[in-house]
Amino acid sequence: MKIVVVGASSGLGRSIAIALGKNGDQLALLARRHDRVVEAAEEVGHGSIGIRCDVTDETSCRSAIEQAASELGAIDGLVYAAGMGPLAPLIETNAAMWRQTFDTNVIGAALVTAAAIPHLAASNGAAAYLSSVSASVTPPWPGLGAYAVSKAALDSLVDAWRGEHPAIGFTRVVVGDCGGGEGPSGSEFPNAWDFEYFAELHPIWAARSYLSGSLLDVQELAKVVETVLRLGATAAIPSVTVVPRPAGGPPPA
Repeated sequence: MKIVVVGASSGLGRSIAIALGKNGDQLALLARRHDRVVEAAEEVGHGSIGIRCDVTDETSCRSAIEQAASELGAIDGLVYAAGMGPLAPLIETNAAMWRQTFDTNVIGAALVTAAAIPHLAASNGAAAYLSSVSASVTPPWPGLGAYAVSKAALDSLVDAWRGEHPAIGFTRVVVGDCGGGEGPSGSEFPNAWDFEYFAELHPIWAARSYLSGSLLDVQELAKVVETVLRLGATAAIPSVTVVPRPAGGPPPA
């Protein structure tokens, strides 16, 4: 398959791209930090390429997708893994924080998808978008309100794309607690957090059973994304939820 992974410079996006590359797929890795995605593309191999893409800029999104389609020869699958989440109470979440969160988590997904639609339609392809349990499975987590609201909007965006383009597979992949990769593939999601505030919130999240007590292996998430992309063109997969088994849970049946 010819697959575009957006948000592939670190964290889940990079880990998923590397896992897909192990299956022999040829990828275009897109992210704002060009040097990081070029490095990741070299790790993926199979003729994969790294392309700079700022998802908050419409021109950048269109240019990156067109370059990916040209160099790959087609786009069979799209993975939108770009995301950010400020850690702050809603009363302290200012307009700039709201705009940055929505620009990255929602508007970027819309712009990238709009650019990719002609190529996905031509290949009868599929697209997967990483969402969060905090947007649909649990109530929004205190301190991550802006993130949860943006992911709920992303969920609706995926439904809206499916309604207008039913011949393309659109799936939201709802992710629970997931461990990132190592080194450059490690998650940078909480890098800007206030960890004193995080220490206050963690016991609240635990008391409300938002935390499972274990982490999902990112390789297992990658397997689900791969399945969504391979089946999405022929099977309707509106949503799939991937969460770790709670610590101390029962063995598989």
